Amino acid sequence: MTKLSVNVNKVATLRNTRLSGIPSVLKAAKICLDAGAHGITVHPRPDERHIRPADVHQLAELLKGYPKAEYNIEGNPFEGRYMDLVRAVRPTQCTLVPDDPDAFTSNQGWNLAKYADRLALVVASLRELGCRVSLFLDADPDQVAHAARVGAHRIELYTEPYAHAYDSGTAESGVHPFVDTAARAHELGLGVNAGHDLSRDNLPLFLGSVPGVLEVSIGHALISDALEMGYESAVRGYLAAIGF
Repeated sequence: MTKLSVNVNKVATLRNTRLSGIPSVLKAAKICLDAGAHGITVHPRPDERHIRPADVHQLAELLKGYPKAEYNIEGNPFEGRYMDLVRAVRPTQCTLVPDDPDAFTSNQGWNLAKYADRLALVVASLRELGCRVSLFLDADPDQVAHAARVGAHRIELYTEPYAHAYDSGTAESGVHPFVDTAARAHELGLGVNAGHDLSRDNLPLFLGSVPGVLEVSIGHALISDALEMGYESAVRGYLAAIGF
């Protein structure tokens, strides 16, 4: 069954427009976990535009009270303080993303033919810390073999192209590259996660088409829904879309 990890970056984005500390990232995460979310995701960027180092540590403490929940920290291991934060809190999973420091949002997967050697050293270090390692990849079966060679446990499919296809009415053809990439990952013994622009609307078709997705990490759409529905109802809506 696919697990839901709630990305709370957008809660921090709103909080950072004031000095009052509201809305609280910690409170949002707790409500989501109490509503049934299986984990929390953050993506601390070097410019601290949303998640800050203090959030990373506070969420790590919160999650100690939820022993079955997972902590997923996304980021570029070659930029900013990502590796320092990971060493300090030792999350369940590290999702390595090739974001430039000034990237508006995650917009591509790794070119593993280019970065495999550098990533292999990082992956080995993270594995020594006891972290599961996932590499953010485009829907490209040719990249998957590189992910296996560098020692990753999983890949995370970058799903924005699928979301665009869904919105334009071409979802069934748009999902095919993801099906093929996931199948290749399974052949090589890699787990498959997915994330970016997944929503309550497009999740059922995606998960019904792509085999064996272990986790979806969802932030923007879920937090947007929560503005209207509340965190608890939004999480339950996404769990229902997943099939829980």
